[in-house]
Amino acid sequence: MAAGDAIARLVREEGTRVLATLARVTGSIDLAQDAAQDAVVRALETWPRDGVPENPRAWLLVTARRRAVDIIRREARRAGKEAEATMFASAEPDPPEVVRDDLLRLVFTCCHPALSVEAQVALALRTLGGLSTAEVARGLLVPEATMAKRLTRAKQKIAQAGIPYRVPPAEQLPARLTGVATTIYLIFNEGYAAGAGADLVRVALTAEAVRLARLLAELMPDEPTALGLLALLLLHDARRGARLDGAGGQVLLADQDRSRWDQGAVKEGVELVGRALRRTPDRPDGYVVQAAIAACHALAPSYAETNWDAVVSWYDVLLTLRDNPVARLNRAVAVAERDGPAAGLALVDAIGGLDGYPWWHATRAELLHRGGRPDEARAAYERAIGLGLSEPQLAHLRRRLAELPG
Repeated sequence: MAAGDAIARLVREEGTRVLATLARVTGSIDLAQDAAQDAVVRALETWPRDGVPENPRAWLLVTARRRAVDIIRREARRAGKEAEATMFASAEPDPPEVVRDDLLRLVFTCCHPALSVEAQVALALRTLGGLSTAEVARGLLVPEATMAKRLTRAKQKIAQAGIPYRVPPAEQLPARLTGVATTIYLIFNEGYAAGAGADLVRVALTAEAVRLARLLAELMPDEPTALGLLALLLLHDARRGARLDGAGGQVLLADQDRSRWDQGAVKEGVELVGRALRRTPDRPDGYVVQAAIAACHALAPSYAETNWDAVVSWYDVLLTLRDNPVARLNRAVAVAERDGPAAGLALVDAIGGLDGYPWWHATRAELLHRGGRPDEARAAYERAIGLGLSEPQLAHLRRRLAELPG
């Protein structure tokens, strides 16, 4: 990694922690964001020239606090605010455990259930991820003006609805943590298998989701949900280098060159699965189970050597936790690999509620294709193509459609 890139990464990571502390002290995410952004810009201007300070976080915090004081004094000339600003400016850097708690507060505030899912995703990328509004808009394929309004409304709702800036109490933590994990997973999926557009993978989003999952696991190292989420994302993202061919076309798991997988990410992901399973001996967490399925694929020397019995068994466990049509579809695919296309197709056809889901039709098409039923396969491929996917995914389905006899 080049020195400039290393500095940019350090500034970004420490900037998030500074923002979290400022949000607690000022009680305003907007003010904290403005002040932290100013400090980040100054760091990126001066550190490459003057060198990285001995304590980068303290440098950023002092700079951001000074900026926050300027903003407070400019926007509120009342004596109380002036006194508050004076105390704020002279505060010492907080110890690590306080910074950790600040980050957790920010995570749970950005992913509060009172906000829409779209707002949670956008706010997490903008506030926790440190992406600009333009970068968030570009990543989520939304006009920048629309994204700016979405972010403004989300922050206004936090202020107006009195959403507390705190870690939830113990009785609420499991459900709230699942909500945070869901938001991060949505960000990853939006980048990993883009539902529309010319790219199959939007690397900026997948990388940001992995970074946020890693942050969550660092903040909550004993929580199986956090460990399972990070494991799942690492094991999927490890395949990134093999998922596209030289022309940008999709390469399916069965055809991927496994030597191109990121073995460091695979190793870390598998180890995290083991840690998470040891923390849930009686009832595994849903993200841990999904990560265990991904680990079965990651550990197989080749697609033909995949332990499909283990994969199907893990899906059976997942269905006891999250019985939904998409999980059943994925299980049916595993059964088809183990027992043949007819067995898988019977399960696919028994799943209701997915007529508008392109991958249900694409899966049916593939199994009908393999089962020697070309006319039915053609209709299913055409239905999947008509429902809209990313260009590489559509190109793959069109190739399969063209391979049908007649």
